[in-house]
Amino acid sequence: MYLVNGKATTTLDVADRGFQYGDGLFETIEISKQQPVFLDLHLQRLQTGCQRLHLPPPDIKLLVSEIGVFCKRVPKAEQAVLKLIITRGKGGRGYRPPDAIEPSRVLSLHPFPDYPRSYQEHGIVARFCDTRLGLNPALAGIKHLNRLEQVLARAEWSNPLIQEGIMLDFNGQVIEGTMTNLFYVKNNTLYTALLAYSGVAGVMRQVIISLCPQQALHVIEHNYTKAELLSADEVFLSNAIIGIWPVRQIENSQFPVGPMTRQIQAWLMKFKVVGLDVEK
Repeated sequence: MYLVNGKATTTLDVADRGFQYGDGLFETIEISKQQPVFLDLHLQRLQTGCQRLHLPPPDIKLLVSEIGVFCKRVPKAEQAVLKLIITRGKGGRGYRPPDAIEPSRVLSLHPFPDYPRSYQEHGIVARFCDTRLGLNPALAGIKHLNRLEQVLARAEWSNPLIQEGIMLDFNGQVIEGTMTNLFYVKNNTLYTALLAYSGVAGVMRQVIISLCPQQALHVIEHNYTKAELLSADEVFLSNAIIGIWPVRQIENSQFPVGPMTRQIQAWLMKFKVVGLDVEK
């Protein structure tokens, strides 16, 4: 099911700048029990991205209404994935944005990925990617449509025994997975990348960071290297669809599925409700 600017169609104008230049943003939202999970946080990030790209903000009431239509199409006992794309709309040849911007919005509904439960319970295997992330503070954190770095990184392996690739930036700092944010535990402290110059500030990452102080857990955002990651006590990955995957192996290094990872998984199961205000 697709909606393009409110119409049931799969057609988008070829002059759309989202197609021409990747000039836009997207959100990937879990639907569970006919409700969009953490919708407020997704919409907040979308609005932040619009500000950074100088895009007119979307009509939130209209978006929520259209999202509601999609949610009703999913049986209560099932999950699904809703993808929301906002572009700068149509424009002529050349990089300069049009003076009058009429953004496009595209909503699409997809089956929930059928990942083995063992990924959450026993952990996954990851590798380091050769493709490096560029440095650009103007784009760091937002979920813009230009994802060629991730596409190239994900094309580096086809081994089904490897579930995720870990990406570094050009300074050799560990940033994230190709589709996930990365956390590690050392001496009962939780660490994750700062994301000041590259990377996507995921919604699940935000939830985890916001919940930690409520649970008296110290979390530090900082720059760190492969060596620091490989010396960790625990490692896990997160995004809005998978929740948390413990990492049991990165190349030749082994990690236990430790108590802090299990604790955070349990918190998320408890707090994964619609409209949760994680700042409270």
